[in-house]
Amino acid sequence: MRRSVLLTLLSVLLIALFGWMWLERVALRAFPDIISAYTAKEYCSCRYVMQQPAEYCRGYVKQSVPTSEFLETAQAKRITVSGLGRSHSARWIGERQGCRLE
Repeated sequence: MRRSVLLTLLSVLLIALFGWMWLERVALRAFPDIISAYTAKEYCSCRYVMQQPAEYCRGYVKQSVPTSEFLETAQAKRITVSGLGRSHSARWIGERQGCRLE
């Protein structure tokens, strides 16, 4: 009897989880892009708009989801970040425009 109740409860929870995932499928698909894009844009703004040191900016953009690659090209003022299989770059455009995702 107890095992039957637990199996039923587990089944209901799984169905609810899959239902929620189906409703949020667009947002869940976009999540890997958000991590690397956010990190690249915010780091670029920290370094080139706020003119903070690199060490400070790395701490500023650190997330609970790790990034796998981080490349700063100081001459071009460009930041490339990879994480969760996606890669995004941000570049400093100018004083009035700030940084923009590429």
